[in-house]
Amino acid sequence: MKDSIRQKLALLTDRLGEIDLLLSAPETAGDMDQFRRLTRERSEVEPVVLNYQAFCQCEQDLAAAEGLRGDPEMRDFAEEEIAACKARLPALELELQKLLLPRDPNDERSVLLEIRAGTGGDESALFAGDLFRMYSRYAEGQRWPVEVLSANESELGGYREIICRIDGAGAYSRLKFESGGHRVQRVPETETQGRIHTSACTVAVMPEADEVADVNLNPADLKIDTFRASGAGGQHINKTDSAVRITHLPTGLVAECQDGRSQHANKASALRVLAARIKDQQLRAQQSAIASTRKSLIGSGDRSERIRTYNFPQGRVTDHRINLTLYKIAAIMEGDLAELLDALAAEYQADQLAELAEQGGA
Repeated sequence: MKDSIRQKLALLTDRLGEIDLLLSAPETAGDMDQFRRLTRERSEVEPVVLNYQAFCQCEQDLAAAEGLRGDPEMRDFAEEEIAACKARLPALELELQKLLLPRDPNDERSVLLEIRAGTGGDESALFAGDLFRMYSRYAEGQRWPVEVLSANESELGGYREIICRIDGAGAYSRLKFESGGHRVQRVPETETQGRIHTSACTVAVMPEADEVADVNLNPADLKIDTFRASGAGGQHINKTDSAVRITHLPTGLVAECQDGRSQHANKASALRVLAARIKDQQLRAQQSAIASTRKSLIGSGDRSERIRTYNFPQGRVTDHRINLTLYKIAAIMEGDLAELLDALAAEYQADQLAELAEQGGA
């Protein structure tokens, strides 16, 4: 292990001790903001320190075993211990490197999920509905509440566009690689001759801004229009100008909401969506700048990229970024996304480790 990494790990060990002292101080108990901040920091630092302690213990065991080699009675035991320690050390070091990788500051945030029907007409809208159900089922399995902010339903079912909020700690870290083009190959419900059609939808996963103020929304930069909501509703919803459309003039980004029963509720939802879209635009600009110097497609933020194909006749789902094919389409459409998401996260982590190794060798 490099000396620079050891120094960093030693500093983190000291920092864990400092955090424990601060958490035990009476003044910290009276300041809930500081208590939450320290608790969050401790949860991030402790796994690193525990792994480092295990690594140091393994090094000490190896040194002790090598010292026993000269004793004829202990030689066999020493050789076994040396072999075991030498096998464990690389795995412990790799785990430490993973824990020290730079964290995405948005990983713990909730997300706004946007699904838009693309090429394929009514079949594309039906597939957008299937994707929404898939992500909703996955969120239910994680105990993350799903709140629909805006929905534009098609005549045959499904959605031309749907925007929802998935509220859960770590939701962005799990779903952030889902942004991009999703293609479906199947026989549509509207097809009478049994031909397989290809349709597509675009998925956007955006980290929720902490507050609207987080992206510095200037009221002078906003154009707010109200209009009568369309679609199904109660006796009141379609008779007043309750729907709201907000345009951010500097960027041209637009958010609208008509699902709420009051103009006030729709305005609040539209502002939330607009803030997330502005934050997302800033993130994608950063990601594309980084991706231009890297070969990896994972995490590039490119929405035009076709990332996945769902082939129903063959029962397979293929993720084109990591060349992974799973023959369990029924389970995946029911929200069983763990294997896919784990594989994407592992590939992204491997890219980060490779980049770190290149920097270390430079």
